[in-house]
Amino acid sequence: MDDASLLCLLFLTSMLCWTTNQARLTVSPSSSQFFKGDFVSLSCEEDDSSAGWTLRRNTSIDTRAECEEWGKPAGSSCNISHIYSLETGVYWCESNQSTISNMVNLTVTGGSVILQSPVLPVMEGDDVTLLCKTKTTPSNLTAIFFKDGVFTGKDSTGHMTIQHVSRSDEGLYKCDISGHGESPSSWITVTERHTTTPPPTSTPPPASSAGSSPLVPVLLTAGTVCVVLVVMLLVVLVERHVDRKLKESDAAAVDSAVRTKDVTHGQIDIKEKQEEAKMYSCSSLSPSWFKMTFNRGV
Repeated sequence: MDDASLLCLLFLTSMLCWTTNQARLTVSPSSSQFFKGDFVSLSCEEDDSSAGWTLRRNTSIDTRAECEEWGKPAGSSCNISHIYSLETGVYWCESNQSTISNMVNLTVTGGSVILQSPVLPVMEGDDVTLLCKTKTTPSNLTAIFFKDGVFTGKDSTGHMTIQHVSRSDEGLYKCDISGHGESPSSWITVTERHTTTPPPTSTPPPASSAGSSPLVPVLLTAGTVCVVLVVMLLVVLVERHVDRKLKESDAAAVDSAVRTKDVTHGQIDIKEKQEEAKMYSCSSLSPSWFKMTFNRGV
């Protein structure tokens, strides 16, 4: 992995560590289906109001539209006094750091029957009650319920309760009231229940922790992991930088040694050639020259 990739990973890890703000979108009345003209209130239940959460939606008439464009802001809520069929779509909360909450699908019908079902995911093991409701009173009429198009039950009061739901209960649900019509379909999501081991009852908790939020240990653990990851990435970057500097220094030293060796070797070659030239000049003198010199000396 090169330095650019490590820097990118460090940036993403930092963003993940410090983005701790959370929000959840809730709907009142708690239903995913509404009659045309109903009053609907959507709220961003936020952990930190400084995150600047904004309600947005995608429908057939707008995209990423803020509450001011289709509703009346009221604090962290957005109220729709009269909702219409064209406002069927996806709604969510979004912070100024582009963090988004859960998404909610709302269906608005111009018909006379709706199915009131959980707008948020339900937990495994919980009981879920569905209500088949008419726009006109009375609403407690005999209703037939379907899941994924298959008959699942009939109730004279328009209610159906699914006890101890499991993942197999996920699906598209709708209902039908004879003489009034059929409701739109709504998807019910079932999430896994995470079991936790309760603390020992024999050891009371420290006095300083009384009344503290159960999220604190989780946040502290997550924060510790994030800090460790950032430190590890920084250490890797520093080690790679030092290693690169050492390699560059070693390469410079080797290059300097090679240059010095070349100069010394060149000087030796020059001296050897000078000695050879002297020897050659002496060996090139003829015997007669020696004889002539000798005689003159005598």
